[in-house]
Amino acid sequence: MHEQAAPPAETFSRGQRLAGAAVHLYTASGSVLGLMIVLAALEGEVEAALWLGLATLFIDGTDGMLARRFRVKETIPWFDGALLDNIVDYLTYVFAPIVLLWTTGHLPEGAAGWVVASIPLLASCYQFCRVDAKTSDHFFLGFPSYWNVVAFYVIVLDTGERVTTVALLVFAVLVFVPIRYLYPSRMGALRGVTLAFTLVWLVTYAVLVVQLPDPEPWVVAASLAYVAYYWGLSFWLTARGAGARRAARSVQGSQGD
Repeated sequence: MHEQAAPPAETFSRGQRLAGAAVHLYTASGSVLGLMIVLAALEGEVEAALWLGLATLFIDGTDGMLARRFRVKETIPWFDGALLDNIVDYLTYVFAPIVLLWTTGHLPEGAAGWVVASIPLLASCYQFCRVDAKTSDHFFLGFPSYWNVVAFYVIVLDTGERVTTVALLVFAVLVFVPIRYLYPSRMGALRGVTLAFTLVWLVTYAVLVVQLPDPEPWVVAASLAYVAYYWGLSFWLTARGAGARRAARSVQGSQGD
């Protein structure tokens, strides 16, 4: 018998490879925005820092779709786009927001402030290094280090040091709790609805930055409604998935008897 020849490997044009490189550069540009956020925070330009934060959210929300569209894993197989994404996300979602909270006076003074600022940084180091931080069915496992969103609401609501400290500590603990959080651009059920609500939330983000330091209560409420939707659906899908996994184990156990 003759062995069947393996199909020839697909080749990609220079244009396709350049398109893949452009997507990676698009992702990497978030690191520059992270630096700009830190500089704006140090200079007391809070609104500018928040606008830059919105830009990083947009990049992070679209680069994955572009990567899949231009097949970057295939056109540039030697480049680790997931690692690049984690580096940029840590800078823009973790480090820069904590600097912003520090410079705006929302953290305690002295040694207590250093401790409170350090805890999210350390917790997110753990979260970003977990191989199962993103599940095979496209969820984030544990609080997905949305410290940029936490910092945004701390500034919008102008919470005091005590409330901010409690919030940071609670979310740091949730990094280690195996709740499955929505991954809007990759989820299956309710993806369209969730993406639409996410777009509305991004609009409310921009409106609230324009309205600072006195945002309209109804805009705040509309923005927080999305947060409630995100958390509520995450908890519900986590509970439903846990129930399904228990049922599957029960069936397997009964078949083994």
